[in-house]
Amino acid sequence: MSARILPPNHSAVPQNFCRLPSGYGVVKVGVSGAAETGYSGLDAFEKAKELGREIAKQGAIITTGATTGFPMYAAMGAKDECGFSIGISPASTEREHVEMYELPLDYMDVVLYTGFGYAGRDLLFVRSSDALVIGPGRVGTFNEFAVAFEDHRPLGVLEGSWKTDDIIHQIVDSAHRPNPHLIFDGDPKALVERLIEMVLKEKEEILHIYNNPDGMTAAGKKIEVIL
Repeated sequence: MSARILPPNHSAVPQNFCRLPSGYGVVKVGVSGAAETGYSGLDAFEKAKELGREIAKQGAIITTGATTGFPMYAAMGAKDECGFSIGISPASTEREHVEMYELPLDYMDVVLYTGFGYAGRDLLFVRSSDALVIGPGRVGTFNEFAVAFEDHRPLGVLEGSWKTDDIIHQIVDSAHRPNPHLIFDGDPKALVERLIEMVLKEKEEILHIYNNPDGMTAAGKKIEVIL
């Protein structure tokens, strides 16, 4: 078997991480969309790659459902710009991921194996992302949209030649549930910029408080720690 040759950027170390306000952690932008893009329009793949490139250029980590189609092309775009890519798999092992689910390992630096099937994977994928982009999609995409919407997570819908954005407009209007965290934009660059801005602003407003598991600090006093 001949050795596989990767494009240089795909194996390069990312240099441009967008740190959270605390200085710990990096903004994670999830990309949700159809694994089968035959009904998504001719420009879906290019839009996906442009979206991924913008996520990497702006210093964020791209997260996906470790699948094919629109999310995979977004991950490919991120790797083109030396980005870092995380996939959240429905499978419990790499072998199950490849052989049973028939999903790829390409364009991902890290794959997390949930073992929870597609529905459980969707939940963990959304909640592992600081913001979520919705591209052209089907039932799984709408499931991920619903989780992010209910969680009031920064949520961007990419408008295009497909009908997903129109359907989401109808769902939101019919539900009479205004959501300030939901935005629509047809420009991948502008959409990613707006989402990252929302994430950073939200993180700045949150005080992270936790209790030391043993109830004691190094000084021997019980105290809550504010990050």
